[in-house]
Amino acid sequence: MLVDSHCHLDMLDLDSYEGGLDGVLAAAREHGVGHMLCVSVSLEDYPAMLSLSEPYDQVSVSVGVHPNHQNGLEPDVEDLTRLAQHGKVVAIGETGLDYFRSEGDLEWQRERMRRHITAARLSGKPLIIHTRDAREDTLRILQEERASEAGGVMHCFAEDWDMASKALDLGFYISFSGIVTFRNAGDLRDVARKVPADRLLVESDCPYLAPVPYRGKPNQPAWVRFVAEQIAELRGESLEELASTTTGNFNTLFGTSVTVA
Repeated sequence: MLVDSHCHLDMLDLDSYEGGLDGVLAAAREHGVGHMLCVSVSLEDYPAMLSLSEPYDQVSVSVGVHPNHQNGLEPDVEDLTRLAQHGKVVAIGETGLDYFRSEGDLEWQRERMRRHITAARLSGKPLIIHTRDAREDTLRILQEERASEAGGVMHCFAEDWDMASKALDLGFYISFSGIVTFRNAGDLRDVARKVPADRLLVESDCPYLAPVPYRGKPNQPAWVRFVAEQIAELRGESLEELASTTTGNFNTLFGTSVTVA
């Protein structure tokens, strides 16, 4: 069984699934995906996201504010730490830095990331890190704020081996999305071959980044299977071996007890 380690179920068009998550989860199960982590991007939307996910044991959640989210509730350490105590919450984030979509003085992004790291250390929950066009600052802040004490994952990894190896040195996991299936992702596929087996995760990042053969369509957790199949082929493993490895890694990182069968 596969785990989708990063998705946004509350952003799916649920009308396509008869208005609820049951259809989404059934489609995922048909593709061998039995558990998923629904990731928070804002504090305004967090209560509805939690309410949507709460009835389902096969859905875990995180709490945090995306680096691109502006003009909303700003997270502080106390709030994040308090919200992280909910039984469904297994991680802090997604947080990090995104210099691709934001302009001007981005010190607010860096300070927000620092607060998330502090909350992760205090709550004992790992971090979900988003980084785009911000490699040096991301790694620097992770080091300065002792993020290795919390651990975490570099989600939707799309960087080179140098950054991957530095993140691994900090104790982080590397998660691959549908990008690894894209035709122009040769360098990323090389990274996927090199990541140690015990630090590897797969994700959909749905509704974004649908993998080949569904590239360009709204993504869903079921299609993380195609990400896993691509990585298994790259590493010379069976899909069953990769599923067992990545599910075990998910449990280790997030403190869950998802079964492999």
